[in-house]
Amino acid sequence: MKTCLIVDDSRVIRKVSRHILETLGFTVAEAENGQLGLDACAQAMPDVVLLDWNMPVMTGIEFIVHLRQRPGGEKPKVVFCTTENDVAHIREAISAGADEYVMKPFDHETLQIKLQLVGFA
Repeated sequence: MKTCLIVDDSRVIRKVSRHILETLGFTVAEAENGQLGLDACAQAMPDVVLLDWNMPVMTGIEFIVHLRQRPGGEKPKVVFCTTENDVAHIREAISAGADEYVMKPFDHETLQIKLQLVGFA
């Protein structure tokens, strides 16, 4: 079974993302900030992480830097979900270890395409 961890401080985004991912056959876990996301990864490393950029406690960039340093932390495909669409932000995310990014708000089709690009869907 494919697993995805949604790390986003917005309950609405988590709910919408969960619905899309479950229709694509993923088992979904949620975390409302980067620290809780890392805790979830320590319990069970997901196949894919859907990661918000701006969050309290720990930002998406901080999360991915920590994740990639952990044993097994190189395994998950990380898709950044962001309202930041400037090239500098995207470049920063990719250089920190993100595999793809998707602009908010996104729909079923957009997310499915991004997941196909990283080898899941």
